[in-house]
Amino acid sequence: MELINQTAVSEFLLLGLTDDPALQPLIFSLFLSMYLVTILGNLLIILAVTSDPHLHTPMYFFLSNLSFTDICISTTTLPKMLVNIQAHTQSISYTSCISQVCFVLIFGGLESCLLAVMAYDRYVAICHPLRYTTIMNSRLCVLLVLLCLLVTTMNALLHSLMVLRLSFCTALEIPHFFCELVQLIKLACSDTHINNLLIYSVTSLFAGIPLSGIIFSYTQIVSSVLRMPSMDGRYKAFSTCGSHLLVVSLFYGTAFGVYMSSAVSDSSIKNVVASMMYMVVPQMLNPFIYSLRNKEMKGVLRHLITGMPSL
Repeated sequence: MELINQTAVSEFLLLGLTDDPALQPLIFSLFLSMYLVTILGNLLIILAVTSDPHLHTPMYFFLSNLSFTDICISTTTLPKMLVNIQAHTQSISYTSCISQVCFVLIFGGLESCLLAVMAYDRYVAICHPLRYTTIMNSRLCVLLVLLCLLVTTMNALLHSLMVLRLSFCTALEIPHFFCELVQLIKLACSDTHINNLLIYSVTSLFAGIPLSGIIFSYTQIVSSVLRMPSMDGRYKAFSTCGSHLLVVSLFYGTAFGVYMSSAVSDSSIKNVVASMMYMVVPQMLNPFIYSLRNKEMKGVLRHLITGMPSL
């Protein structure tokens, strides 16, 4: 295959879910609906947290940041896909593709880190309730979010800069609906050993540390709750963690599904569907999970939408 330098690459082709023209209107409508629901739902969460003083707590501060991250990660991938379907094209410029890789890594990693920080917040609230306000002060909360953003940005820039050194073959078709790092590296004709090493080492590290923190936090939470003498106390403690546990299960469950799909299957369609479940579905469902399972959030959202006073 002909080798071309990265400076000569002007664009890549995003093959998406299917090239069947008859299915394009259905796919466009489906993804547009999912994108609008994601934006609206997460904006309502942010608006609810910022407008109600009762929600000015560390837990809801982290939740609003999670909602903002969900908006960003969806906006990084879906609008370009929708524009391509509407314009009957599959192209994405080289610069846009590299930028998309970078921002997907930033916001995907940031979501993982925020879920770990939220687990730590629940750990402090349940295991050290008397010191909760002292430990989880506003300064620490802001520093934790900034640290998450700094770490994930450094990780994303590292991967993106390593992609810039690659040379690509004339076949520039990406069997995906966005520029995914692994698929992009597979198109390279130059040596990719360093890139693959970074993916399996650095990415595993960045995914493993937050997941380990979540597991540790909930191990301590379960141990503390089981020592409570009152059943009402146990129920109340577990109920404060229910929404977060559901979101964690959805996020890491779909991430594990993407990994298993790419490991055991060579089908590009199956990999695209698995990635869609990871990149689109959790971000759309998170607002519903937190609003339907949380009485405080449900009351504030009811007040925002209907004008009825929150209970």
